[in-house]
Amino acid sequence: MNIWRNLSARKKLIDTFKSAGLYLTFGENRVYPKIHSVKSTERATEYVFTLPNGLDPALIKKNYFAFVQHFGKSIELDGEYKRYTLSVRSKAPAELPYDFEEIKPFIDDYKLGIVCGIDRKGHYVAFDLTIQPHILIAGETGSGKSTQLRSILTTLIKTKKPSELELYLGDCKKSEFHLFRKVEHVKCVYSSSSDIRSMLDQVKRELDERSDLTELFEVGHIDDLPAEHRRPYIVVCIDEFVMLRKDEDIMDILTEIVAIGRTLGVFAILSMQRPSAKVLDTTIRANLTVSMGFKLRDITESKIVNTPNAHMIEHSGYFIMNSNKVYGLQAPYLRMEKAKELLNPFMVSKRQPKKVEPATEILTEKDVFLDAID
Repeated sequence: MNIWRNLSARKKLIDTFKSAGLYLTFGENRVYPKIHSVKSTERATEYVFTLPNGLDPALIKKNYFAFVQHFGKSIELDGEYKRYTLSVRSKAPAELPYDFEEIKPFIDDYKLGIVCGIDRKGHYVAFDLTIQPHILIAGETGSGKSTQLRSILTTLIKTKKPSELELYLGDCKKSEFHLFRKVEHVKCVYSSSSDIRSMLDQVKRELDERSDLTELFEVGHIDDLPAEHRRPYIVVCIDEFVMLRKDEDIMDILTEIVAIGRTLGVFAILSMQRPSAKVLDTTIRANLTVSMGFKLRDITESKIVNTPNAHMIEHSGYFIMNSNKVYGLQAPYLRMEKAKELLNPFMVSKRQPKKVEPATEILTEKDVFLDAID
């Protein structure tokens, strides 16, 4: 940033302090917060300032509107007591193209990396699903919810081997997951409630087997099992799972997955257009550690998803994420054609959709395994 732009940026922030009444008065003199730095990148401008001793920090929150009036809605103001950072995002593109090579460094150190999007500072936000398990994604038609699912699943497939990750997909709308049907990592893609129930029955049996193994070897997590008994991570992803709400067996298994799945390496990603408190009961909500709220219908739905002000989002692809803190993010946009290109190396040619194995076969295998250990 050249000296004139720097001075202009500082003057704009001082004008904001004046409008917000953020100063101390000594006679005829005013003492404003001290601006320590102004840094600019392609995606954002970052201001660091400190309040003078004696200025009530509550004025920052009370007069936040002044920052919005001067800098627009694409801002983020962090800090407490004295030191604050104001990030003002440059005019964001209508779309944030999905770029795996750009994303990859942010998830290289994670066991199951989830890239969410970029924040108002222009920085990618990512997390490890093994640490923050289970995701809820909600949003109206056209808000970007389905694209986010496509992006998350594609990234998982590109970063893990089939021996390290298995995907169980439920596509209640029959519109999205056909893309993944022949991918090596994908055990099955089902849309009817009866097939999804069978799929979840298999996952339930896997949960029981893993629980037996951790108890047998006296470990607290499947990652700590002896190498010969390691199991791949499992991600169960169900789009529009609200359509399954009347099936008590399905809902019971989903509740069990989100309650105990983390230590057993089984994770859930659930999505829905119209959040309902009846479907998202307290047990499920309490264990969905990450919520992504794209454009929602009203404040009630925003509260159900626990993504404040998601109903006020104006543009597709933007969302509020609530995990260890609340973020305002723009999701990567992965077009269907691009996703097919990225997934092509993982396709198994001329392969029929995988069928869920009968319960009797799995139980027999378990019995043999346990007998062998005894």
